[in-house]
Amino acid sequence: MDSAFQSLLLPSVSSPQLLQQRRPMAQDDPVVSAQWLQQHLGQPDIKILDASWYMPHESRDAWQEYQVAHIPGALYFDIDGISDRTTHLPHMLPSEEAFAAAVSALGISNHDKVIVYDGKGFYSAPRVWWMFRILGHDKVWVLDGGFPQWQASGFNIGSSCLDDAVLKSRAANSAVETAYNGELANAATFQTEFRHQLLWTLEKVKHNVAAKAHQVVDARVKGRFDGVMPEPREGVRSGHIPGTKCVPFPEMSDGAQTLLPADEISKKFEQAGISLADPIVLTCASGVTACILALGLYRIGKHDVPVYDGSWTEWEALPDNDYPIVTSAGS
Repeated sequence: MDSAFQSLLLPSVSSPQLLQQRRPMAQDDPVVSAQWLQQHLGQPDIKILDASWYMPHESRDAWQEYQVAHIPGALYFDIDGISDRTTHLPHMLPSEEAFAAAVSALGISNHDKVIVYDGKGFYSAPRVWWMFRILGHDKVWVLDGGFPQWQASGFNIGSSCLDDAVLKSRAANSAVETAYNGELANAATFQTEFRHQLLWTLEKVKHNVAAKAHQVVDARVKGRFDGVMPEPREGVRSGHIPGTKCVPFPEMSDGAQTLLPADEISKKFEQAGISLADPIVLTCASGVTACILALGLYRIGKHDVPVYDGSWTEWEALPDNDYPIVTSAGS
């Protein structure tokens, strides 16, 4: 990151204590403020992505909401569309080729600084942040507080969707289809570099249940983790992988849906019985909210924490004798 960009990531405060506390934003922090983004709108190397995504039971249409209101210049990144087309599991990480084709279709290059936000404030944007990082792009940040914080700050909102923006978003999804169909497409301009250490598979998680080399941390809310609340997806049981601990994803943010300070994030993990000095792997329902925990851990200096992409949706669907389920009742 260039020095000018580092300095601009710092908050405009006069308190030396606060400035010192927030200084990691310059190099190592995974979020930027709405104020910073507003000051840099329109710069050619700043690319903004609306990565809003909602569960089916929420009855919200992220694509429709984007077309009605979004941060000026933002393009829509479809988590379900830019995904692995070879699995029945929802929105799994796409292949390098497919991701490169999609990102290129969005007009993003390896030199660009990517800012991702979502409509809840702090929900699905960290998933796209993780996707860029696992595929080699470090110049990516989440907008702290997301679209709600942008609105609350009184900044301009794009209320009409330009044809070019619609075409680019649709082209990104089409590029994924083309890549998985093995058809020739326009040469991708975005280059990927897959970081295997940030991704865990079913086999790794199963091995770890016995080996216990990594602490497995689940981001779902406690009721679902304990098996006393239903999962939002029809046909999916609640409960958790043996040996897993729970840090619910809402605990990473405050009432304004902004990322907690590093010391408070550390306390959340420590209170759940997790040693921050030892290896951690993250899971959730389908690989989305685990990335919120990854973002929090990144803030406290743990930059290489992997995510189990298939997560609970994959584990729960398999035979219990090989992939056991634990609930608060002990079953």
